[in-house]
Amino acid sequence: MASPISAAARWLFFWLLVLAWPLAGHAQIVDDSTKTLYGPKTTHIIYEAEVQRDSTGGTPIDTILTQWPQSRFWAHDTTFQQDLGVLGSASRPLLYQPNYQLGARFGRNAFDRNTLDGSLVPYYDSRSPYSFFRYVQGSAGEQVFEINYSRSLKKNFSIGIDYERIAGNQTVGVGSSQWQTEHNNFTIYSRFQTEDARYHLLVNYSASRQRTRELGGIWPTANERVSNLQGVTSLFNYSAERVYLSPGVNIDDRDQFHLFQSYRLLNKGFTAYHILDVRRQYNGYTDNALPRDSLGRLLFYPTTGPAQGAYRNSTATDDRATYRQLENTFGLLGRTDRIEYNVYARYRHASFSALTTPLARSGPGLRLVRVGSSLEPQDSSAAPHHFNQLFVGGTASFNYRTIYAVEVAGEYLPLDGTSVRVVGTGAEYWLRGRIRTGPLSAELLLNSYSPTITQRVFVGNHYQWSKVQGTDDWTSTFNNTTTQQLTVRLKQRLPLLADHSIELSAAVVNLNNLVYYGPAGTPQQLGSSQRLLIGFARHRFRVGSVFFDNQGTYTQGAGPDNPGLRVPSLVTESRAYYQRRVFGHALFAQVGAELYYQSRFQGYGYAPSTQQFYVQNSFTMQNFAVANVFVAADISSASIFVKVAYVNQSLVSDGYFVTPYYTGYPRRFLFGVRWRFFS
Repeated sequence: MASPISAAARWLFFWLLVLAWPLAGHAQIVDDSTKTLYGPKTTHIIYEAEVQRDSTGGTPIDTILTQWPQSRFWAHDTTFQQDLGVLGSASRPLLYQPNYQLGARFGRNAFDRNTLDGSLVPYYDSRSPYSFFRYVQGSAGEQVFEINYSRSLKKNFSIGIDYERIAGNQTVGVGSSQWQTEHNNFTIYSRFQTEDARYHLLVNYSASRQRTRELGGIWPTANERVSNLQGVTSLFNYSAERVYLSPGVNIDDRDQFHLFQSYRLLNKGFTAYHILDVRRQYNGYTDNALPRDSLGRLLFYPTTGPAQGAYRNSTATDDRATYRQLENTFGLLGRTDRIEYNVYARYRHASFSALTTPLARSGPGLRLVRVGSSLEPQDSSAAPHHFNQLFVGGTASFNYRTIYAVEVAGEYLPLDGTSVRVVGTGAEYWLRGRIRTGPLSAELLLNSYSPTITQRVFVGNHYQWSKVQGTDDWTSTFNNTTTQQLTVRLKQRLPLLADHSIELSAAVVNLNNLVYYGPAGTPQQLGSSQRLLIGFARHRFRVGSVFFDNQGTYTQGAGPDNPGLRVPSLVTESRAYYQRRVFGHALFAQVGAELYYQSRFQGYGYAPSTQQFYVQNSFTMQNFAVANVFVAADISSASIFVKVAYVNQSLVSDGYFVTPYYTGYPRRFLFGVRWRFFS
């Protein structure tokens, strides 16, 4: 007799079988004997990072169900993020991350999570046409759709196209059914290698378009209190809440052409490679109805400007900026069974320009002027500027079987325009050393980097600053930020004890001269050093067919006493699920629950006109937990999940804040399907 759990699972997954069965009909190519010829095992993904290591075998496509129902894995950046409560909205990393980017950088990163960098585009070696689509739909209006088609025209040549859409509806305010975010991305890619596998070419072009209706967050009424967790006097009435903006519109457009090619001069010990990367990022913010109270005072935005609180236009805002970058990288790489190396030199040419409304004129639709032009000579410090920079870097590693490994990697900016940067106060670099012995490893990271372009100059209707030496010298008046980080890790599997797997790490980070956006929304620099202590733990195990996955990150030193950096002291995520094959192994299914917890902290505020998150001290977001339950199933090449998110709503609170005055999603139902074709 079947166990009660087994019987319940069969009935619970029966309707998933009914839904998924039609999807499995022709997902794989078979011959006359019904033996599978092409499928997941014959399709491999090739990444540029692997080819840079002289490895071209690729990795099998991921068919695992475990991460499919989790929303943070629907975007390209899967780290925990602080966002504005809607899928596809502006976001920033929730936990501390070290910086590896040197030299000229635009500094508008609020929508990076939605865009895949050209160096990370996957290429498919499928032996047959391969395609897939994924679709996720939520009852609150969130939506993810992606369709991809790849075809091998010859044994060593393939092309493909990919279209992706990420969107979310407004969840607060009277227009809660309207769209709020929409991201569209189109990518075309191709891969080629010679018969002898000595020459490899990876090339892609992508165009992404992001549109966001900025609401400014909830505008509390006289009867509402931030401290109230339930009822009409709380800020969790969603469609009944009022918002500040009517709205503003943020545009983030990006284009990128990326080419990688390598030629093996000798055996695997000596390969030359070249990378060409050309990209453009455009950011525009428009608000044609600046909010004011009955006395004409400007709401939401800072009120420091002379034009009734604004700097240029008292009734409308239209600020735009464009960053262009061209990079050429030439390098040599190679590896043997124990030694691996990669050395390179990279030249970067970048340019920046900005447009805004003319001074002392009001109203929307005005002809914009270029910042720093003859029409706006007073803004000459923010005039269009060009950067020419040379970087050198590399990696060297030694491995002795699986017992011992040492790696040293780094990058240095020796030439910035006509200035030669010597290692010292103004130098930009990062240097990382790693050592591993068995399950233990240690890492030391040292870096020094300059402020971003946006941290150096900004001219707009609500913010203005210039943190550069002069019109022709864009060296920042801020000192370089430097960090020293020491991390130790333990990673160990214990297969004899219920497949236990543990990961532990502890890090000490010293931050000096940190540049951040202060409570006024403008860039500032800390004169004192800050120390962070970061602990991470993850434990995975199973009991029979029940699997558990728990992780948590503890951060000390980024609370309200730190004037420039804010991180919750504790962030945890726990998952428990039961999985097995049912219906004669026709269906592989999971049923489970997950719980996310975040401790209270003074989260960053968000300024849409600069696209920046800034430190604020007036709003403390309380600790909260979000519980989800889900059912997922795999049948042949189709995957399906159904999920009820935030099932614990109203038990303690009617909602939670993800950013000051921005609430997270209420309870909702989500459905997703992913289907792969091998013909």
